[in-house]
Amino acid sequence: MKQRVIISNVLEADLAAAIADCKYDRLFVLTDDTTLEKCWPVINDFTCLKEAQMITIGASDVQKTLGSTVHVWEELQKGGATRHSLLINLGGGMVTDLGGFAASTFKRGINFINIPTTLLSMVDASVGGKTGINFGGLKNEIGVFNDSRYVILCTEFLRTLDAKNMCSGYAEMLKHGLINRDGVAMWQELVAFDILEPDLIQLQRMIADSVAVKERIVEEDPHEHGIRKALNLGHTVGHAFESWAMHKDTPILHGYAVAYGIIAELYLAVVKCGFPTDIMRQAVHYIRETYGILPITCDDYPELLQLMTHDKKNTAGEINFTLLGGIGDIRINQTATEKEIEEALDFFREG
Repeated sequence: MKQRVIISNVLEADLAAAIADCKYDRLFVLTDDTTLEKCWPVINDFTCLKEAQMITIGASDVQKTLGSTVHVWEELQKGGATRHSLLINLGGGMVTDLGGFAASTFKRGINFINIPTTLLSMVDASVGGKTGINFGGLKNEIGVFNDSRYVILCTEFLRTLDAKNMCSGYAEMLKHGLINRDGVAMWQELVAFDILEPDLIQLQRMIADSVAVKERIVEEDPHEHGIRKALNLGHTVGHAFESWAMHKDTPILHGYAVAYGIIAELYLAVVKCGFPTDIMRQAVHYIRETYGILPITCDDYPELLQLMTHDKKNTAGEINFTLLGGIGDIRINQTATEKEIEEALDFFREG
């Protein structure tokens, strides 16, 4: 059954209709500590949630673990969940990823609805059917492809978000602007928009455009055998940056890692695929102005290269990239030598 994405202006009515369509016997809501405090009060008096049982896990990506998943399974079991129960995931990408994985595996799969509360989860994690948890120090190492029945997007929740988390989500929107096959207008709007002082009405429309880019690609290739790899732009280097920062005990938000990864991978795109230098420079300027720098040195290159070798997109032992020949000109399954990757890291550091 195809996932339905609702851009909501009337949250209670839209959520009530989605819940009713799922024909459940027992209803559960998963939050983390932060969304319990900041986001649950937005919806806790909705009539459609009056019988909901609450499940709460710790906040932040360090909680995206097997232990947290076991806790969700245990709470579902204690609450009498059956194969006909429904789980609502209210939170950012960690909650929708982990909650989706827990729902997809409990009783061999129960229905779930995602209500993303961060910009990152609205445009990325909650849409497209990827669920999972971190394992063995690696991001999203364990998981399954499984769509939620509904994703309900409401920018009202973004009022609870700080500037860093807004910027984190915006990095995925920048990525969608670069891979969008409908021309450059979306990209130009993105680099002209002030994400630090956002107009939420304009942003809601931009979110809808961004999600539509991802939905079109996921519909073409639900299990990432081909064109869905376009969504990995910035992620091969970005995930390495994210893991590197975690190992240094100075974690960075996922979107910041992706933004930094976009800089390095656009350099490779210029060198290997003829990506336009002016757009690369525009992207680098916007990202540096908005996201600052990551203090890597050349001494970190061996660790970063090693982390890239663990990327799930790799084939035959070669590090695999998604690159671009231009905006919307997607080149999947690109490889690069260690020397080329080190040159991209040099560019990232020195620009």
